[in-house]
Amino acid sequence: MAERTSTGLLTMMLEPTPAVAMTLPAEVREKLAELELELSEGDITQKGYEKKRGKLLAPYIPQIQGVDPSLQIDNRIQASSQSVLPGSKHNKTRPANTRDERFRSDLHTEAVQAALAKYKERKMPMPSKRRSVLVQSSVEACTPPDTSSASEDEGSLRRQGRLPTSTPYQSHSHPAVEHWFNRVIQSSSTSSSASSTSSHPGGRSVTNSTTHAALNANTAATALADLMAHTQLDTPLITDNHSAPPDVTGLSERSSLHMERPQVASVRGISRGYNHHTSVMETADGVPVNSRVSSKIQQLLNTLKRPKRPPLREFFVDDFEELLDVQQPDPNQPKPEGQQMSPLEGEPLGVVTNWPPSLPAALQRWGTTQPKSPCLTALDNAGKPIYTLTYGKLWTRSQKLAYTLLNKLSTRNEPLLLPGDRVALVFPNNDPVMFMVAFYSCLLAELVPVPIEVPLTRKDAGSQQIGFLLGSCGVTLALTTDACQKGLPKAQTGEVATFKGWPRLLWFVTDGKHVVKPPKDWHPPVQEASNDIAYIEYKTSKEGSTMGITVSHSAMLAHCHALTQACGYSEGETITNVLDFKREAGLWHGVLTCVMNRMHVISIPYSLMKVNPLSWIQKVHTYKARVAVVKSRDMHWSLLAQRDQRDISLSSLRMLIVADGANPWSISSCDAFLNVFQARGLRPEVICPCASSSEAMTVAIRRPPEMGVPPPGKAVLSMGGLSHSVIRVDTDEKLSVLTVQDVGQVMPGALVCVVRVEGTPYLCQTDEVGEICVSSGSTGVAYYGLPGMTKNVFETIPVTSSGLPLSDRPFTRTSLLGFVGPDSLVFIAGKIDGLMVVSGRRHNADDVVATALAVEPMKFVYRGR
Repeated sequence: MAERTSTGLLTMMLEPTPAVAMTLPAEVREKLAELELELSEGDITQKGYEKKRGKLLAPYIPQIQGVDPSLQIDNRIQASSQSVLPGSKHNKTRPANTRDERFRSDLHTEAVQAALAKYKERKMPMPSKRRSVLVQSSVEACTPPDTSSASEDEGSLRRQGRLPTSTPYQSHSHPAVEHWFNRVIQSSSTSSSASSTSSHPGGRSVTNSTTHAALNANTAATALADLMAHTQLDTPLITDNHSAPPDVTGLSERSSLHMERPQVASVRGISRGYNHHTSVMETADGVPVNSRVSSKIQQLLNTLKRPKRPPLREFFVDDFEELLDVQQPDPNQPKPEGQQMSPLEGEPLGVVTNWPPSLPAALQRWGTTQPKSPCLTALDNAGKPIYTLTYGKLWTRSQKLAYTLLNKLSTRNEPLLLPGDRVALVFPNNDPVMFMVAFYSCLLAELVPVPIEVPLTRKDAGSQQIGFLLGSCGVTLALTTDACQKGLPKAQTGEVATFKGWPRLLWFVTDGKHVVKPPKDWHPPVQEASNDIAYIEYKTSKEGSTMGITVSHSAMLAHCHALTQACGYSEGETITNVLDFKREAGLWHGVLTCVMNRMHVISIPYSLMKVNPLSWIQKVHTYKARVAVVKSRDMHWSLLAQRDQRDISLSSLRMLIVADGANPWSISSCDAFLNVFQARGLRPEVICPCASSSEAMTVAIRRPPEMGVPPPGKAVLSMGGLSHSVIRVDTDEKLSVLTVQDVGQVMPGALVCVVRVEGTPYLCQTDEVGEICVSSGSTGVAYYGLPGMTKNVFETIPVTSSGLPLSDRPFTRTSLLGFVGPDSLVFIAGKIDGLMVVSGRRHNADDVVATALAVEPMKFVYRGR
């Protein structure tokens, strides 16, 4: 009992009673009020508030047996910690299903019954619906936390009934209940009348042991009744998230008169003696209260009376409505004035008498009649040729692998692969020879190759999308090389690990000992080109998803035929390929069309380009290449290293195909490259930009000069007009212009039109920018396994202004934004994937790159930046 009394006195020392507060000097009361305001506004932490408040009250709190006031806080903490030691026998945790008999007494039972009787007699007003911004929820402030059992709840109420006469935190079992109970007690204590303390001028309770014992029942009853009254009245506590410790000191003196007073909102921490002037204030519930308050407290109350903040969803209502507002078009914005465009038709495909009926048939012809003719030369990272694949070797090795795939791979005495199955080709970018053998072996075996990139890690994000494509295609076998397989991540068993998102695959090494020679009577089924799937090329959209574009045998053959005619390819020509040979232009020129025309391909690996950007120019000079397939980045890198080489000549080139000529920034690379290398034999008319997409393949390409085509063209367009999809020719002197170059004429045998990007595919006017659509037998067929997207992209029907379909032939969307200029030249101004619509105006992400590269590259744009 002595320990509890000592702890209670220490608590009283830190929390002055209202009688003590009334004797404080005016400046101390003002500082206390300012501290309360700073704490409520969050300008000071709880720890800083207690420290400053203790310093202000220390000189006015009587010392305990000579203890220095500065040490009273430490003594209080030590005493409190000793009272709740885990080893104390009064604080041992008891089972939840047992009832503590030590706190049971008839006096306590009577107190509880009296409180319940008063609770039933009282008429409870309805809770107010209005809330202040800083008012805590009534559920949080006035609802006790849930406990595990009914006996535990009852035990908590019994123990809490004795709290005012003992230490505040005697019950160690339920700190959440005690914290809630202290908040309620603190609200009740601060709203009680000052008359309860006026009878004790000293501010301290002077009672003997008899009075102390007599007050126990009344204190418990009134505290419990206050608790229940606060629960039903929904009294908002004007507090904040940084509330100070509850003031339970002197509860026995003040609570006796609390039940008879009207229940008003209690303003925590505001003493009646803070100021000498009387004012009428309103709480957050609008209840007028007579009190003497300082100007700081009045300012706080005025803040609390402001309208409550709207719910979170209402914060966005106004902005959302503004976004939904239909923006009125600017009457001064440019509008298309031309007539409706007419479809543009390419020259017809020429009839070739000895044209092979299919690509495998072309390989069979050259492999048997010209076996020593070089087909492909591979280079190492030093630029030296490491292997030259002849047409005879390509034919025999493809036959071996095709026979092995169809006859030597089996599961449970059944062949693993059947004609039409999909097979993944996993080959690095520096091994074009094995890729070409695997690709043509799949064609000979009537399998469908799916070329993909080599996975780097088990959880690569891009690799996961590739895995989804493989799973949707039903791929069960992956072809690779021995060196590539050794570099793949391995499981603990030593086998190739299963990559995240990938189906379970069987890995087969194409250059190993398992490839067997076919019998002499076995011949691959070389047939004419059909509408069956020849291969699947993957494409990654701007959202990161990967789709497989199916290309039929007939479309592959028609595309090779169109490229041969447009580029003027002939047998025995040498072509230098810098692009990725697994997809797009690198595959079309460096793997397919070259075999159709018995051409020799010099494949430049990307790893060599990073070490020596001039390597492709050196190979053009060494092999006297007639054609080179590059990107504008390769031309740009060559400018940075061209001073290191002087004895090179590009006079042998008749075509320099720029595969990404549709990008707006390619014109700056082409012009700069021509300015530097024109002195080394490069002719201006040799540069041939082209436009292509994975869905439509090659859309347009500038013809070589010997084919008698019109000269190349450039267009200086107003950026303001382009933002409204309108073509307006401007001058070079202005900064707000975009200079684009043509990408040549439409491919042979193709029909091209330009349609509006959004809504119904109406034909554009002649001075309007839209999406280019192609109808041809040399385009992709579908997205594999995605019939809905296939219909939107591969089966578009353009409509005239009168609402009639342009043709009964379906068109393929190319994702290229452009128009048809003079001399039937095609101009590309951007792509759908890079289109941005801001305030009703269209901008293209490629223009940002074009702007950066428009400056002089040798001075401002550096490699790797």
